Amino acid sequence: MADRFPSPIYAETVLRVNFEDAKRYFLDSLLEIHYAHTRMLGSQGIVSAADEGQLIGALDKLDRTQIQQAQYDGGCEDLFFYVERLLEELCGRELAGKMHTARSRNDIAVTLYRMATRAEILKFAGTLAGLRRAVLTMADRHIETVMPAHTHTQPAQPTTLAHYLLAVTEFLARDAERLRAAFGRVNLSPMGSAAITTSGFPIDRRKTAELLGFEGLAENSYGAIASIDYITETASVIAVAMVNVGKFVQDLLLWSTREFGFLRLSDAFVQASSIMPQKRNPVALEHARILASRALGEAQAVLTCAHNTPFGDINDSEDDLQPLIFTMFADAVRTQALLAGAIACAEVNRDRLAQRSRENFITVTELADTLVRRERMSFREAHVLVAEAVRSSLDDDPRSIAAALRVIRPSLEMTDADVIEALDPYHFVNIRRAVGGPAPEQTRQALSNALEQQNTIEQWIVEKRTLLERARKHLRSTAAQHG
Repeated sequence: MADRFPSPIYAETVLRVNFEDAKRYFLDSLLEIHYAHTRMLGSQGIVSAADEGQLIGALDKLDRTQIQQAQYDGGCEDLFFYVERLLEELCGRELAGKMHTARSRNDIAVTLYRMATRAEILKFAGTLAGLRRAVLTMADRHIETVMPAHTHTQPAQPTTLAHYLLAVTEFLARDAERLRAAFGRVNLSPMGSAAITTSGFPIDRRKTAELLGFEGLAENSYGAIASIDYITETASVIAVAMVNVGKFVQDLLLWSTREFGFLRLSDAFVQASSIMPQKRNPVALEHARILASRALGEAQAVLTCAHNTPFGDINDSEDDLQPLIFTMFADAVRTQALLAGAIACAEVNRDRLAQRSRENFITVTELADTLVRRERMSFREAHVLVAEAVRSSLDDDPRSIAAALRVIRPSLEMTDADVIEALDPYHFVNIRRAVGGPAPEQTRQALSNALEQQNTIEQWIVEKRTLLERARKHLRSTAAQHG
């Protein structure tokens, strides 16, 4: 009949697509939930030990390859019902139906979404840590490599490449901390919430959570089903991370131009032109830039899909939204892995950086500071005096500036040698010894602190991966004992 569910167009545009997505992203999590829930039902006496054993045995006999290769044929609404049908064929309809006691597709769905999301967070955290490690390695080689810092895209003051790179490692550390916080809120179990109000059966939600590697419960059953902020928070973290890394990529691309000539990518990360023999196109950085932009766009799409929707069980946060999470993470992972590889073997042109650190009057802030210290004038007076000397100088050679100062203020006690020293970029950097400054001793301390942070980040990733792997092994071992 024409009004029988599903209509052909609904089946083709919704159910078929969602069936393929569920196989691709959620099959393993779905089966783990089946194992854990069955174990909990048995331990609570909700199903008999014999029934528990037969259900576990049926789960063990499922052919995952068969499931992955299955095509949507309209016989089952979704992957959940397809797997249930396979279980019915293995152990009978009545026994297979007992597995669904005290649960719903609602709590199953949000549980497997959280399981998949936590795995993606750890995968992304791993590539973020790898990128940060590569940046730290690069910084360690360039503690005394002076370079021009820019403000408003204009040459501003000398700093060091390590100083710049340590700033990058700081935002990467903040990205890691945001991931860590998001993981803690994602890794809470909704299982046992059933449709939205839990169940009248004596279930043990904490046991199911433990078997699945969760670190706690999404306790309120209504909120466990209806809340979506675990997804929107995760998307927001990725969005911030991509904005951060995009700024770094943009600088690297600029430095790679012939006009700047600060950075040379390895031949392994550049492409030639089909017509221009001289070209070395920094395609790795261009791909990193667009991938970061794609991930940002996908993160924004997640937030847009969640916006202005009811607080309850709705499809808006389920099958059609979830694939965006995976493409967002995939592009974010590619961004950071590609960038880490490119900078690991990039060459820095120290001579060009040093040369540019002497140009465009970028050391004159220190000349003003020296006038304050040596001539006992206010900084504002020194600022005005140096600005006038810069305007009067024929070029940015320190001797020209010294000569201009002599004309403007003949009474200065400072010698030309004092002026030349004040305008030296290495002197500029070395004297900035305040915490967080570019002086080598401060940079070495900052690098040491950053390496300690790095170890903490990497240790956390290992701990969480170990937690989830142990839970999977424990679930399999307990299932085997009852199979």
